[in-house]
Amino acid sequence: MNSKKKIYFLSILLLILITLFLIIGLNSKNWQYALSRRIPKIIAIILTGSSIAFSSMIFQTITNNNILTPSVLGLDSLYMFFQTFIVFVFGSNNLAKIGNNFNFILSVVFMVIFSIILFKILFKKEGTDIFFLLLLGLVCGTFFQSLSSFMQVLIDPNEFSIVQNKMFASFNNVNTNILWLALVGIFLAIVYTYKNLNSLDVLSLGRDNAINLGVDYDGTVKKMLIVISILVSVSTALVGPITFLGLLVVNITREFFKTYKHKYLIIGSMLVSSIALVGGQLLAERVTNFSTPISVIINFAGGTYFIFLLLKESKI
Repeated sequence: MNSKKKIYFLSILLLILITLFLIIGLNSKNWQYALSRRIPKIIAIILTGSSIAFSSMIFQTITNNNILTPSVLGLDSLYMFFQTFIVFVFGSNNLAKIGNNFNFILSVVFMVIFSIILFKILFKKEGTDIFFLLLLGLVCGTFFQSLSSFMQVLIDPNEFSIVQNKMFASFNNVNTNILWLALVGIFLAIVYTYKNLNSLDVLSLGRDNAINLGVDYDGTVKKMLIVISILVSVSTALVGPITFLGLLVVNITREFFKTYKHKYLIIGSMLVSSIALVGGQLLAERVTNFSTPISVIINFAGGTYFIFLLLKESKI
C-alpha cells in the first residue's frame, strides 16, 4: 500500500468514527440538541488533534530528533503562565471583557515572541544535542510552572477556578468560542508550511547536510518555530495541555508511512491524531461513561512510550 492509499484509508476510518460519534444515541426527540452540542465538539477535537500532530512533526524535523515535541520545551507551560498572568494582573472580570478571541490572539503573539527568543538562544549554537534540548525544556517548563503556581496561590479562590479550568485537558469542556479563529490559524499555518515542504524534507537530513544542499536553515527554522507556537496555542486554548499526544501519533505515523516526504507525513499525522482523539472520546463517552478521561490515558501511554524511546536511543 503506497502513501496515497494509506491517506485514503485513514481518511475513511476517520469519517466512520466521526459519523458514529455524531449519530449514536440520536432519536427523534433529541437529535437537534445533541447535534448542536456534538458538531462543535467534534470540530474542536479534530482541530486539536491536527494542530498537535502538525506542530510535533515539524518540531521533530527541525530538531532532527524523533523523541521531542513542543511540549517538552515547555510551550504548554508558557501558555498557562500567560493565562494565569492575565487573571493575576487584570482579574477575571477584565479577562471576560477582552473576550476569548482577543485573549487567544494575545497568547499567540506572546508565544511567537518567545519562540523567536528561543531560536536566538537555541539554534544559533553549534553542536546542540538532545541533552541540551531536554535540559532547556525542563528549565523553561519548570520556570513557567513555578511562576504560575506562585500567582495561583495569591489570587482570589474564585478567580483561581477560572485558571483551573485551563490547567487540565478536557474534551468535555471544549472552548468552542474560538473555533473559527482556530480554524483560520491552522489553515494559514498549513498554507504557509506548504511552501516549505521541500525544505523540511531536506532538514530531516540534519543541519549540516541541509546547509550544504542550499537550504536557508536559520530562516526556515525561525519560520517553523512561529508556526509551531501558533499551533500549540490553538490546541492548548481549545482543550488544555496534552503533553504526549504529539510524540505518540508522530512516531506511529513515521512507522506506518515509511517515507521522508512531509506532504504525506504531515497529513498522515493529522489523520492519525484525529482518529486517536475521536475514537478515544467515543469510547470514553459511550463505553466507559466518562469514568476515565481520555487525556489521562494519552499521557500515561505517551509517557511510557517516551521512556521507551529514550532507552532505545541510548542503545544506538
